[in-house]
Amino acid sequence: MFAEERQRKIIEMMEESSSLKVAELAAHFDVSESTIRRDLQELEEHQILKRTHGGAVSIQKRGFEPTFKEKKEEFSHEKKRIGELAAELVEDGYSVILDTGTTTLEIAKRIRNKKITVITNSLDIAEELSEVENIELIMTGGTLRGNTRAMVGYLTENTLKNFRADIAFIGANGITGKDGATTPNHVEAMTKRAMIASANRVYLVADTSKFGNVSFAVITPVNQITGIITAGEMNEETALVEKNKEIEIVK
Repeated sequence: MFAEERQRKIIEMMEESSSLKVAELAAHFDVSESTIRRDLQELEEHQILKRTHGGAVSIQKRGFEPTFKEKKEEFSHEKKRIGELAAELVEDGYSVILDTGTTTLEIAKRIRNKKITVITNSLDIAEELSEVENIELIMTGGTLRGNTRAMVGYLTENTLKNFRADIAFIGANGITGKDGATTPNHVEAMTKRAMIASANRVYLVADTSKFGNVSFAVITPVNQITGIITAGEMNEETALVEKNKEIEIVK
């Protein structure tokens, strides 16, 4: 088992129990206690847990992943505004990559009148655009994650390698100047990185509540994308990211 997979399972175990013991984890995964201590150190550096003598305790719920339904109910006004701002960047004739998510779904709703090609790994976006005659819809295929309704994995990434889109809109659970854009699931992070690699321009789409948060898996440093489209009340971390002159902030 790779370290990333083992750490993800440790996070899942932490969700069920507020504390874990090094010895118990070592026995569970059939690895040495020193290996488990390294795992816990990395998770602590991502602010997902706090190491204690002989184990670790949970300190941060945002290391865990909300469901699509849970996210849909949050910051709906801000997501609609982001959808409007993102749609203004899409012109007829464009090829567009839309990542899965409740924010990117709002973008899909606002580009229905454009004559474009849309590539997506989202069941919900595919359903939204499936009967729009002026949009050529391409689904990536892949392994379906029920929690986020996203298709991910090798098949998804292999499909994306065949395209070079004009623009991509990528979701994230956390954004900081230091850690970049992050998400709870490392497989989904890999799919997002494949999307980024397949587009000429890349925008993160996230309301301001995501700024200052750090999740388990890194998607990309913020200085390696075109810009960030956001809405909501600005916070200290938003201002720090905005100071990076290489990044376009659309709000």
